[in-house]
This record gives sequence, C-alpha cells and structure tokens, in this order.
Amino acid sequence: MLRRLAVAGVALAATLQAAVLTLAPTAAAASQAGPPLHPPGTAIPAVDRAAHHGPATARTRAADAPDIDVAKVQAHLTELNAIATRNGGTRKSSGQGYRDSVAYAKAKLQAAGYTVTEQPCTSGCATGAGPNLIAEWPQGDATKVYMFGSHLDSVGAGPGINDNGSGSAALLETALTLAQQHPAMAARARFAWWTDEEQGLNGSDFYVNSLPSTERSKIKAYYNFDMIASLNGGYFINHLTSAAAQPMKAYWDSLGLQPEENTEGAGRSDDYSFEQAGIPTSGYAMGASARKTSAQAAKWGGTASRAYDSCYHQSCDTTSNINTTGLNHSVDGIAATLWKLAVADTTPANDFSLAAGPATGSVDPGGSATSTLSTATTSGSPQTVALSASGAPAGVTVSFSPASVTSGGSSTMTLATTSSAPPGTYTLTVTGTGSVTHSTPYTLTIKGTGGCTAQQLLVNGGFENGTSPWTGDTGAIGAQAGQSAHSGSRFAWLGGYGSAATDTLNQSVTVPAGCGKATLTYWLHIDTEETDRVAYDTFKVKVGSTTLTTLSNTAASSGYTQRTLDLTPYLGQRITLTFTATEDSSLQTSFVIDDATLQTG
Repeated sequence: MLRRLAVAGVALAATLQAAVLTLAPTAAAASQAGPPLHPPGTAIPAVDRAAHHGPATARTRAADAPDIDVAKVQAHLTELNAIATRNGGTRKSSGQGYRDSVAYAKAKLQAAGYTVTEQPCTSGCATGAGPNLIAEWPQGDATKVYMFGSHLDSVGAGPGINDNGSGSAALLETALTLAQQHPAMAARARFAWWTDEEQGLNGSDFYVNSLPSTERSKIKAYYNFDMIASLNGGYFINHLTSAAAQPMKAYWDSLGLQPEENTEGAGRSDDYSFEQAGIPTSGYAMGASARKTSAQAAKWGGTASRAYDSCYHQSCDTTSNINTTGLNHSVDGIAATLWKLAVADTTPANDFSLAAGPATGSVDPGGSATSTLSTATTSGSPQTVALSASGAPAGVTVSFSPASVTSGGSSTMTLATTSSAPPGTYTLTVTGTGSVTHSTPYTLTIKGTGGCTAQQLLVNGGFENGTSPWTGDTGAIGAQAGQSAHSGSRFAWLGGYGSAATDTLNQSVTVPAGCGKATLTYWLHIDTEETDRVAYDTFKVKVGSTTLTTLSNTAASSGYTQRTLDLTPYLGQRITLTFTATEDSSLQTSFVIDDATLQTG
C-alpha cells in the first residue's frame, strides 16, 4: 500500500452510496456473537458452511463458492519471497524481481485458460516500471465485468509479502480455482496485478485512463485487496456501507468478524484510481502502520496500541509476516464475492464435460502427436460440441476428427509439427463450445531432431536495427553522446545516471534441442566514477529468474571486454535473456553492451 495522506471524499462517498449494483439477494447476516476468532497465525478449524448459509434449498451463488485452499495461497507467497531473495530482497516495480513476479503469475494463468495481457505503463510510471498484468476469464456476459485487483510491486526496502504479496497471491489462487471449477458464468471476471502502486498508484491510474468510455462502463464494480494478512490486523472493508461492499460484508458477517470501515486505506491504494473514474469500489484490508485500538483488540484479538503490521514497508515483510487466519478469511471472502456477482445462479439445463487423454505429448519437429478428446453429458440432454484449440506455437497445426461431436462422443485431436517448429514446451487450451463452453489444457513438448544446425539466435544483438525485439528499457538503445559502439554506431547504455536506478533489456528465444552447445557472447564496457573497490553498482545477466553472472563497478576498464557464458543447460527450452544494471544513490557507473550473440553448435 502506498504511504500517502488519506483522501476525504464526501461527494465520492455519496456517489458510491447511490450506485446500484444488480446483486442476488444476500443471506441474512449471522449474529454478532459469531464463532470464536482465532489468534493470528493459528490453524483454522473447518467451518460448517451450511450453518452459515442455511439449507441447500436456499443456497445462493456465494454459498456455492469453493473454500480456497490457503496452503496454496501460501505457496504463491513462498515463491514471491524467493523471487525477491534472488533479486536483491525486493520486487519493486522497476526491478527484475517485479518482472519475475509477473512471469510467475502469467504462466499459471495462461496454463489455466485465461486471456492474459501484459500492459506496459507508457506514461506516468517510474522509469523502468514493469507492466500491469490483466487476466480475463473468457466466459460470461462481456458487457458486465467485475474486476478484482491488487498491486504486485513491493517497496525497495523489502520483499513485500504482506504488502502486497498477500492480495496478489490470494487473487491468483482464486483465479486458478475459478478455472478449475469452471462454473457457468453470468458476467466476466477480470483480474489485475498492478505495477508501480508504491510510487503513486501509477499502474492502475494508467489502466483506467487508457480505457475508452465504453469499456469503463462495462466495469460494474472494482474490488481491491491490499495487505490482507497483517499479523496484528483487523477486518476492514472499503466503503463498508456501499452497495458494492455488500457481498464482501455478508461473508465476513457470516463468520462473526464484525468488520469496520477501512479509514486508514482511503485514497491509498489502486481502488482510488477506479473511484476517480466513477466506478463503484470496495475491497478487504487488514491494516498497515496505524495502531490497533483497545476496542479492536477486544473484538479481534491481537495487541492494542501496536501497528497492524509492524513490518510495513520494511525488510522483515517476509513469509514470517503473514496472519494465516486473516489470509484464509480474506481469500474465501474474495471467492464468495466473485461467485455472488459473476457466476450464474442456475445450473445450465444442458451441460457437458471435456477431457483430453493423454493430456501431454512429446514429438520431434516434423512429427505429430494425438490425443482423444472425451465428452460426457453431465446434465439435461446431449448437445453438439464444436472443438477448437488455442496457444499453439508457430509450426504447429491442430486438427480434430470429427470437428464436432455430440456430448457423450469423442474426437481425435492431431497436433502436427513442421521441421522448423521451435523446440520447447507449450500449453494449449482445447475448448468445446455448445450451449455452454468448457476447456481443458494440453501440454505439447517439441524435442528437436537430434541433429544440429549451427545458428545465431539473438536478433538485433548489435542494436543497429532499432529496438525490436528487445523489451524493457529500450530507451537505452541508440547512438548516444558520451559512449561509443564496439562496432557500427549503436549500442545499449544501461545505467550511468549517478542516482538510484535500474535499467533492464530482455529478449526471448528458443534454444534448439538438437545441438550440443549454446554460448552467449557479448561485449561490455564499464566505466565508473566510483573510486572504492566496493561493488556499489551491478550488472547481471539472467536466464529467467536465474542469475548467470554479476559484474560491478569494480570491473571498470577502458574499452570493451568480450565476455561469454555457457547456456548449454538451456538446450530445448524457450528462455528469456535479461541484462540488468542497478545503480545506487550516487556516483555513476555505465554498463554499455554491444554485439551480443547466442550461438548454437
């Protein structure tokens, strides 16, 4: 959560109060004398949901929401913490730790069948800030969108596991559970992980301001989750009495949690960007640096006169800084809200299931793999199901025999590859469309032929042909005064600011499996104003999240030095190669790259 003055919004509050959301009737709130609360971090006993929601004949969509496995949410937090550890202890928006966090979430969402978009923040964000990550479940009425968001970046001082790995991991597991459950949808569910929140809500501001008015009008409500596992936390809801908040409040009321208005967080997180655009908002929070009152400690447990999160914006905000009980109550409330708003309240009269067997295949380029797609009628009458597939790489075609079946029947899916199909592992989404739509994943591995054609894989490694296909801080590429090229006239100049900054360049390539060796070669010139033999400013080369080498200002010298790295362990894989320069707060160090190649042989 961004540290800033809270914003009073009388007119805004009136607007939100007046907003009318089309909600299904909410079950009556439970008595305030609810189940006993559990101290932060303790194990959570199973909840008898029927006792909260009434008999099956009166169940609502929220009552049908799944109990999200908090252990899986914690597994995402463990990975986010590990990403930060590999990247200097932080996942700040301008660093590789943030980009690795985006890649982690993106891979899981794509494999689950989401439509996933990385949205670069091209204005208003900090220099080098990574992209927003947007994922939409491609079912339901596209004119009615319920959006759930959290910021994925941390402050520079720490890994940001409560602030805001907690919201990000909870949303990720909720999204994956929705894909796994695959209910019939009445509206679209859209998830967002924001960049650069800690620098001023910049990623969400950019997203909202980029939306055409017709697209804004489709968003019926936005729900924000920022710090939902504070160790000494309370149970807070944004705009507690608004129409948007009612499904969230109903769930916490059903647990006897007696939530309060989130006054500390007003105007301080990404929901404010949506509020400013007139979109109804709500969300959960458990508190930041404000102190718990005696009345709150009596109601929720914990320690009075102590901060809700004593590790707020500090290096101690790790996986040890997580209130498991609060996290569990929050993520289940997110699922209950999503099911209430976006999931259809009736089972389709006619429904079917879809499965692939086998669900994986492995071929050499030029070969083919087959899988049997089986369908079954799960309710009502059989229906015609049209089959399709998405996510296949270049050089792969997918066909079905037959192309459509009556539910209960099966079809043979054939995946044919050309000799030039790039080796690697790809997750395809196979979709069956009838009166409803279902999908199932299929994983294809292209192995390579066993022979080797020596080739140079990097494109525009000398930077002479514009910036494509490099991504990241491509403004570093050019013919700039103050440095010179190793050959030609252009180069990539990372760093050189003399202030705290990070520059990153990325390129994704497929390293063929048939060769015995892959070697990265690049020319690097380092010059610096640092005089101590201390590594203040660094240059790293990474494949994915793995750092292959780290150099610093201590390696400065006149002219270019040729450097090589062995990438043979990555044969047969699709990789992202990253050059990253990081400077401290004073005295410039420039890392100038030219003539980079990735040669197989």
